[in-house]
Amino acid sequence: MTGAFEGEHAVVIGAGIAGVAAARVLTAEGATVLVSEAGSAGRAAEDLGELGVEVLDGGHAPGHLDGATLVVPSPGVPPGAEILGWARDRGLPVLGEMELGARIATVPYLAVTGTNGKTTTTQMLTACLRSAGLDAVACGNIGRPFPAAARESHDVLVVEVSSFQLVTQTSFHPRVSVLLNLAPDHLDWHGSFETYAKAKARIHENQGPGDVHVGNRDDEGSAALSRSAPCDVRWFTLAEPSTEEAGFARGRLVAGWSGADLGTVEPDTPAMRADAAASAAAAHAFGIDDEAIARGLEGFAPAAHRGEAVASVDGIRFVDNSKATNPHATVAAIGDAHGVVLIAGGDAKGVDLSPLIAIAGRLAGVVTLGAAAGQVRTVFEGRVPVRDAGSIEEAARTALEMAPADGTVLLAPACASWDMFRDYTERGDRFAAAAKALEKEGART
Repeated sequence: MTGAFEGEHAVVIGAGIAGVAAARVLTAEGATVLVSEAGSAGRAAEDLGELGVEVLDGGHAPGHLDGATLVVPSPGVPPGAEILGWARDRGLPVLGEMELGARIATVPYLAVTGTNGKTTTTQMLTACLRSAGLDAVACGNIGRPFPAAARESHDVLVVEVSSFQLVTQTSFHPRVSVLLNLAPDHLDWHGSFETYAKAKARIHENQGPGDVHVGNRDDEGSAALSRSAPCDVRWFTLAEPSTEEAGFARGRLVAGWSGADLGTVEPDTPAMRADAAASAAAAHAFGIDDEAIARGLEGFAPAAHRGEAVASVDGIRFVDNSKATNPHATVAAIGDAHGVVLIAGGDAKGVDLSPLIAIAGRLAGVVTLGAAAGQVRTVFEGRVPVRDAGSIEEAARTALEMAPADGTVLLAPACASWDMFRDYTERGDRFAAAAKALEKEGART
């Protein structure tokens, strides 16, 4: 059987997880592959070399594109990267991870995007599909590359899609797509909010009759993009649902299409409710029955660093939401809580942090951290007590000192972690370790 890329000479840009996966898939699908890496390829060069893939690291060069018929950038490579300019000058097609997967996939797939909540919703939706007896796999931005999953044998795929990945797709065509919300993020990469929003809207660009797009009725920013979908559009909401919507009544998730009670969510926060409602609406759009949806959502636990309590000192809870990497996510993480000391700061990614003013009235204090510490201080100074910290460990201890009785210390930084940590996981793990050390010490001084 001829591979989808038989006879092509592909240049993959980047030797990280996504780049290595793309190189493997392209090779398996009949292409000859060269990987161009700006830094050191490390172990990837040895592993790919065994497959006959040439790896050139230490910097990109125009010659790396000689003989190429297509170019595959890793998701983190910005559109303005010099090597992509060279590719465009040569008229070479530029295909991203989503495009590779779309050309390989032989089973239906659902897709989830949005500024916040993508991973939780993708996992919830996958759980609902599995509850119905389907062999469903979560892939894409969640960790397992879409092209790799597309070559495996499954009934259906659930693809988490970032704005980076949507930019380079041309034939990505989910049976059901979901746009959770929209707020400024990654502006340093996209250049403007308008460009970022256009990238998100591409999730439903290729949908049509027989497909379904699921939008957020409560989110004004994304609702307009959802209404523009060229297919059937359905909605989720935190309010009581109308027909064909998923929403809430008396604290319980309700299927508007049938009136069925789909259960509750834990933790019961606005963000978790929205993700559950979106998952229910998308699962229903794919033909999953109410009982399977309720079973899939029952007992669901979000992945780490998304609002988990990690320690308690004298009744003061320490909560890790390191994944809240933009103001929209931080506001959602606060919800309707009060008595919170917020730890915020890091790499702001070019995003305006002033929307955080909306939560000032619910805060007992703020501890600033990282490169954006000054921006965070500017937002909150004069509104709530603000103190600075030079490390995550100092931030945890300082926040404990500021917290009221029965209060909460919340790591929800509104910024990326790259200025001080490898990623948000390392930041969250360090915070959790610091909180547990304080718990072990016992009472506050």
